[in-house]
Amino acid sequence: MSVLKVEHKNHICRATINRPQSRNAINFEVMDALEHLLIDLETDSDVRCFVLTGAGENSFISGGDLQEFHTIKTAEEAKPMAQRMLSILKRIEKLPCWTIASINAPAYGGGCEMMLAFDFRIASEQATFGFTQSKFYLPPGWGGLTRLVECVGRSTALQWLAEARIVDAEKALQHGLINRTAPAEQLKKETTAWAQQLTKNDRAFIKNLKQGAMRITEARWQAIEAELDTFAQFWESNLHEKRVEKFLNRNE
Repeated sequence: MSVLKVEHKNHICRATINRPQSRNAINFEVMDALEHLLIDLETDSDVRCFVLTGAGENSFISGGDLQEFHTIKTAEEAKPMAQRMLSILKRIEKLPCWTIASINAPAYGGGCEMMLAFDFRIASEQATFGFTQSKFYLPPGWGGLTRLVECVGRSTALQWLAEARIVDAEKALQHGLINRTAPAEQLKKETTAWAQQLTKNDRAFIKNLKQGAMRITEARWQAIEAELDTFAQFWESNLHEKRVEKFLNRNE
């Protein structure tokens, strides 16, 4: 079973993370699949909009796969893993086509970091958003701190992260975390309609707009890269390991 289902139609590439049994958590296999897809998206002049969603009705992306990543114990091991995801999200953000995160269900931790790398976000009215990294004694490690501050402002971002806050779609829309909502049963249809609106101009035009919008924010890349070191340091802490073990053993 492919962990990433990909469809191409009418200048739109739609990818679905297909690990519903693991709440669509990001593991190394998903990273591999995203990296291969990005090679195509960076070079395929036919694609004018890239849409990402999750399989099933229970999760958009639940973050990193703790079951798999818990084998990583030291900062030296954790940093390359985080660097790899940071690079994937940076490549998504810099694609010369529009990008839409179609949030079909709850997004937690790294799932929220993932969606923030997209140009636009549309969510099911039933979706919730959990900035839950602090429950595991971790700061964001995939650029999410910088992107969240950009999106909702410093004070709100810090409050949500400090409290491991879970917000509903209405509040997320109110604060600008997402751009649109749709009834769950209409999400795919409304996402596709929006993507079609965005594909009226070619990639040269789209690339020009996206690059222009980034010129005033070049310093942000340094801030995003700086998140790696602190993430790796907290990853190897005893408190992080204990909280992950408690979470993984919660049903025993």
